Amino acid sequence: MSQRSGDVGHAAEPRAHGAPMDPATEAFVAHRSLLFTVAYEMLGSAADAEDVLQETWLRWRGVDLDTVRDQRAFLVRITTRRALDRLRALRRRRESYVGPWLPEPLLTAPDVAEDVELADSVSMAMLLVLETLAPTERAVFVLREVFELEYDEIAEAVDKTPAAVRQIAHRARTHVAARRPRSVISAAETQEALEAFQRALETGDLQSLLDKLAPDVVYLGDSGGVAPAASAPVVGADQVASLLAASGLGQATAAEPLRPTQVNGYPALMLRLGGETTAVLAVRIDEGLITGLYLVRNPEKLSHMEQETVLRR
Repeated sequence: MSQRSGDVGHAAEPRAHGAPMDPATEAFVAHRSLLFTVAYEMLGSAADAEDVLQETWLRWRGVDLDTVRDQRAFLVRITTRRALDRLRALRRRRESYVGPWLPEPLLTAPDVAEDVELADSVSMAMLLVLETLAPTERAVFVLREVFELEYDEIAEAVDKTPAAVRQIAHRARTHVAARRPRSVISAAETQEALEAFQRALETGDLQSLLDKLAPDVVYLGDSGGVAPAASAPVVGADQVASLLAASGLGQATAAEPLRPTQVNGYPALMLRLGGETTAVLAVRIDEGLITGLYLVRNPEKLSHMEQETVLRR
């Protein structure tokens, strides 16, 4: 995980080097990666997930641990409630976001890709699908489908009855199934398609580029209005190929080429200029063709591309 995400850091009081942790801190540290993953999957933003963890810590350190039967469940419940509050506020803020909004990309460790279900749940494509759910539906779906919590545990986290949670879970599952990639694509398949796409992009071979794109491919460029990117979604292979050919991504210098990397559990491409990450390109693949291209250029969203982020279920 990034330095900010990898230890208690800003979310706990300093302690002397080598000194034993108190029970509250020890429990929080033990579950921190899990809590970050819950918050990130609900929010699509690492920065906001970190803020949720700070709020969770402040609430947790005031709890009488003798009254807590299951520390993991209790911490997940706090995190979920804080993330729900923030998600509702974020939805209002995103209405005024300049251009398309994309989730904040994370440089992930190889073990994330090895957990196929986890990688699928945090992929850029899935996070965009989760954006189409109402806040409570998103929370229920994430807790049930990704983290496999029992309905009564989820009910406590979202302040609903178990029966209501079952109905919400069914509705959310149906909604996601209709919009998610048609099949889970392996990292190897994604890598192969991405390499072919990169070659076509860098050689300027428009026909080869078109051969990799689905007829209804969708391109989304997230710049937040502070970097070059299309201000609206671009749809269709011809239109997307033309945009990419004119984007300059394929003309990266020999010193600063597009670099293969692991983003949100799947292979992606990264552009670094002057020692800093300036763009991340993730893809969605259905039946061997690229159906989604997600380019993040907003510098505020690229800070978690400098160090690997640990995600846990």
